[in-house]
Amino acid sequence: MKLKELISCLACEIDEQHGEIEIKGISTNSKETLPNELFVAIQGYQTDGHQYIDNAIAAGAIAVVGEKKLDHVTVPYFQIENGRSALAQLACTFYNHPSKRKTMIGITGTNGKTTTSYMLKHILESTGNKCALFGTVQNEINGKVCNSANTTPCPLQLNKQLNASRDEYILMEVSSHGIAQHRVTGVEFDYCLFTNLDHDHLDFHKTIDDYFSVKARLFDQMKPTGRAIINRGDRYGEILANRLLNNNSTFYSMGDKPHHDLHLTSIQTRKGTFALQKNSIHTLQLQIDGKHNILNAALAFLTASKIGIPPQEIIQALESFSGVPGRFEKITHPKGTTIVVDYAHTADAFNYCLETAKEEGANRIFHVFGFRGNRDTTKRKDMIQNSKSNSDVQILTFDDLNDLSQEEMKEALEQVNDGCLIIPDRTLAIQKAIDEADANDWVFITGKGAEMYQQDFELPTSSDIDTVNFLVEQ
Repeated sequence: MKLKELISCLACEIDEQHGEIEIKGISTNSKETLPNELFVAIQGYQTDGHQYIDNAIAAGAIAVVGEKKLDHVTVPYFQIENGRSALAQLACTFYNHPSKRKTMIGITGTNGKTTTSYMLKHILESTGNKCALFGTVQNEINGKVCNSANTTPCPLQLNKQLNASRDEYILMEVSSHGIAQHRVTGVEFDYCLFTNLDHDHLDFHKTIDDYFSVKARLFDQMKPTGRAIINRGDRYGEILANRLLNNNSTFYSMGDKPHHDLHLTSIQTRKGTFALQKNSIHTLQLQIDGKHNILNAALAFLTASKIGIPPQEIIQALESFSGVPGRFEKITHPKGTTIVVDYAHTADAFNYCLETAKEEGANRIFHVFGFRGNRDTTKRKDMIQNSKSNSDVQILTFDDLNDLSQEEMKEALEQVNDGCLIIPDRTLAIQKAIDEADANDWVFITGKGAEMYQQDFELPTSSDIDTVNFLVEQ
């Protein structure tokens, strides 16, 4: 692509000679820059890309975009206000706006993004459609599965993969960090879904209203024919619905009120009954447990119905859905204990998980969980209180330490303890809960789901599922 065509998205001035330069790619890492690429210097959270402009030029960069006023750059240099936003716009332009050529489905909210996306993928593929998936657990493009570094990829990788995708539908979990950091800037969506909003990520967003405002920005990126699908039973879902109403945006809602497009008339552990368009009743029996999964399924149902899939085909697909790795994943111990591994990491998510065990007739409930180092500390008290209200034994343990030392994390656990048992080694905490539990007891291990451990523990295992299977097989 000629430089003048690429840079046009930034409204930067360029002379005729430089405008004819052929750009073969875009990079943000000087170590990965190739000849004839445009280098975008970003002021990062840990490093400043402007310090590596000379290195990028030495590697072959023939033009540079950056935020700072610089006079020494030896190739065409374009100063912009926001490097992350510029990168996203450049990526969309370089790959010829691939989101416009796909049916894009973006899912945001605190809880349920992953399960809802997998449910929708299962529905669409069960009815003969090809789907790509970008999410927390993994990415899948053209049937090929690869690891996911972030819930929402960086704009360069995202647009490159969208451009390479031969899939008709693109399902994306869109995190608040992804929106705030412009990873999806320039991407246009056909459907935007809102699951719920709970106390989370306030180390980054500062207040829950700020957190919501960032989430709501996704709905400004709908195509002219785009439609929003909202869980209006959530307080912030109602706020979002009113905002969209004021903007004359098309939206459909689900909730427990008769005026909702999908009226949830009954929600049980595995069973839900709801009325669609107020003239047809549908009953759903899931294979997986949890009222929260009925809500996830209802959101997927409403979306699929608006895509045009017949309701009975949607129900049939959902009833064959077997779940997501690390999301309410159940293992039965030979002694009769039910063990659940889940990603739950908010107070509301704890409620949904632990209340399910009560409804299933659990004798006692053991709960193993921890907190991530240098992350939102303001939600910890509510998480502990909800666990204590809904379980019999609470064991605090390590989650990801991030930049904290083990001693610092131990001290953090002791500060919020409130009568919980503290076992820092996560594998030994899980072992303690499983050893103590009897037949008809439930053990919940929450916080990491299918994620790999970031540090070594006593047992030779690499994840919560791995630890459970190791202990069950002994």
